[in-house]
Amino acid sequence: MVGEFRRTAVLVPLMDGLLLTAVHGGIRWIHTFTDEAAMARFARLKGAAPGEGWEYAALLGARLLDVVVPSMDGPAGVAVNAADEDGSMLFPPVRGIVPDAAAVDADMEIGGVERDGGAR
Repeated sequence: MVGEFRRTAVLVPLMDGLLLTAVHGGIRWIHTFTDEAAMARFARLKGAAPGEGWEYAALLGARLLDVVVPSMDGPAGVAVNAADEDGSMLFPPVRGIVPDAAAVDADMEIGGVERDGGAR
């Protein structure tokens, strides 16, 4: 699923010119959506009026994981289709999903070897 997400363009709502995020469990989650309908369902849950438009950017998943997440202040991940019970996904800030420098598990021991990946 990570590979497919990396190759897929997703919609990222913008609020005051910034990516829409929320902090949960000490992680800043970037809200993303697979299409306008999924984004509209989320907007309605957040109190947006029917038909109210949201500004958004279309970004490749790879750009979010490799560039945007590491540029965030503190641990960050990506939430996809957060308003959908079926089909929502989380891409947490761990090795194999985000660069090691942005991974919260980068300082863990792997195969008996201590790693220091510079987790934030």
